[in-house]
Amino acid sequence: MATFVLVHGAFHGSWSWKRVRNALQAAGHEVFTPTLTGLGERSHLNSPNVNLSTHILDVINLIKWEELSNVVLCGHSYGGCVISGAAEQLNSSIRALVYVEGFVLEDGESLMDLFPREQVNQARQQAQTAGDGWKILPFPASVLGTNSADVDWVDAQLTPQPIASFEEPLLFAKRSPEVADILHILATGYESPFPIAAAHERAKKRGWATRTVSCGHEVMLDRPDDLTKLLLEYV
Repeated sequence: MATFVLVHGAFHGSWSWKRVRNALQAAGHEVFTPTLTGLGERSHLNSPNVNLSTHILDVINLIKWEELSNVVLCGHSYGGCVISGAAEQLNSSIRALVYVEGFVLEDGESLMDLFPREQVNQARQQAQTAGDGWKILPFPASVLGTNSADVDWVDAQLTPQPIASFEEPLLFAKRSPEVADILHILATGYESPFPIAAAHERAKKRGWATRTVSCGHEVMLDRPDDLTKLLLEYV
């Protein structure tokens, strides 16, 4: 039996991992799908003070208090930033890292740093005009290349996220997480509004394993069986 911790992306919650979670559990594995503070069913905890450090601690504390070891830690999209920070502090507990359409940050870099200045300015303006000065509204599911059967459901599930979580830089005490097995998965079936392809290239330059899947950004919803098979390679 393997232990998986699956971390969702921005605006999402544990609900987004339901299909993969069920498949892994059916195969006899232990699976945790934490919802990050302020999102999903924890959206009542949303506040301007929630940032990337908060979300990293969400994952660290889950692994610590559940006394998990030999973990396959997987992050989707923004969740890639989260698992990088968690793994750097808990690398002895981590068996493998899997980035699913995940952002890959350098030391001292924030998620906002990866985007063109025009997009960053638009996001900050939106936070001021539509997000009470501190939160970003979700991207429509259609922009994410979500399959048509799930678009309305995903739109109903997404929740706003504090802009602080995108603006806070990731600071490593070491250069990067010291985990032997790392995989980056790129979705190639949609026109991405995000610099995920650049993250995929970073992964290659770091010597990580890389794979592609022909679907939209929501790999765990669009291709849950294929993603489950990729995760099971690390059992």
